[in-house]
Amino acid sequence: MANITSRKSAMTLFSSPACIMSHCARLVVYEKGVPAEVEFFDPNDPPEDLLELNPNGNAPTFVERDLVLYDARIIMEYLDERFPHPALHQMDPVSRANARMLIKRIDQEWYPLLDDVLVNGDKKAAKAKKQLRESLMAAAPVFEASPYFMSEEYSLIDCAMAPFLWRLPSIGIDIAGLGKGITAYANRLFSRRAFQESLSREEKDMMQAPSK
Repeated sequence: MANITSRKSAMTLFSSPACIMSHCARLVVYEKGVPAEVEFFDPNDPPEDLLELNPNGNAPTFVERDLVLYDARIIMEYLDERFPHPALHQMDPVSRANARMLIKRIDQEWYPLLDDVLVNGDKKAAKAKKQLRESLMAAAPVFEASPYFMSEEYSLIDCAMAPFLWRLPSIGIDIAGLGKGITAYANRLFSRRAFQESLSREEKDMMQAPSK
């Protein structure tokens, strides 16, 4: 593996191959065409050069010369500002603030339920899966109203939603059973070239694209 000195003139995204947050950051790298090296690692055994940069060794970690970022949402925002085209945020402050609030809601309401299914015992997992399915079905009008999440244009919100939706079949939630709107939306996200390029081998095994 390259040493830290050799990384000074390059960008590297240290990424877990199955972590949803790593996937979100990776997706932005590919959507923006960022000239960064994506380096996969085992989160249970972080490489030494990562630990020197980020002692916690958590994923994702983005490195650009002396800059080290290790929060996926901050990495996503930074890359969108650092590489302005194509823009993944609206330009006006009100729209950007609203988008950030939507991502925060997704992080607080849907991501934890997915995590509960993945890490807890059968009884709690079943309850979380039921809540998640019902919550997504209740949001059907949102998915039906616009091509992307509450927007006519692809955005950072969709970069948060795509890795989340991709993981649903792996926990036993059939996207096609959630309604035509969310199925069409998921297919729209998954068919993007950047999304396909962002997938690790482990993520490719998680599911097949939902039926139309």
